Amino acid sequence: MAKHLVWDWNGTLLDDLWLVVAATNATLASAAGPTVTADEHRRDFRRPVSAYYAHVLGRPVDEAEFARLDRVFHEAYRSGLAECGLAADAAAALSAWPGTQSLLSMFFHDDLVLVIEEHGLSTHFVRVDGLRHGVGGGPKVEHLVAHLSTVGVDGGDSVLIGDSVDDAEAAAAVGAGCVLYTGGFTDPQRLRAVGVPVADSLTEAVRLAGQRW
Repeated sequence: MAKHLVWDWNGTLLDDLWLVVAATNATLASAAGPTVTADEHRRDFRRPVSAYYAHVLGRPVDEAEFARLDRVFHEAYRSGLAECGLAADAAAALSAWPGTQSLLSMFFHDDLVLVIEEHGLSTHFVRVDGLRHGVGGGPKVEHLVAHLSTVGVDGGDSVLIGDSVDDAEAAAAVGAGCVLYTGGFTDPQRLRAVGVPVADSLTEAVRLAGQRW
């Protein structure tokens, strides 16, 4: 019997890579940095996000500068969010899972809840958690620990579907399964090097997640 599935949002259920790249370039421009392509972003992005900015800018980024860059990014991101749609098979994938589902995102919680409601997805999830701090950008693991605790599900009884190496690392830290989706923010070669199942569609990801039991 299938158990609990935790979904990532940005780059997984939400098809927003183009917007993330545009917002990233607005952010880099504010720091006299280069312009990056989608392929470069997928190759180089990492958490903490401050380390990604430091890599692209070729210099350290301290806490104060990261807070400023984070504000620039989210202002640019919010300006285009209404134009983002769901991944092509998101609705089918959500309907295919026979167990309980929840959603954990590093996007700001209040914004996250609104956009999920706008897409008509709220009824799929027993819980939705986003970032409740003013500045994010860190690893997902501590958020996943808190999320599963609140849902009341053990890591060993859950699978996370996401699009980043950080998703896999968070899942491993709590003993959860993980399936990585190639349609998001990370180059597929980087995902396949992690050693967990990798899917080219969300419906395939759900099928692979079901094989944990």
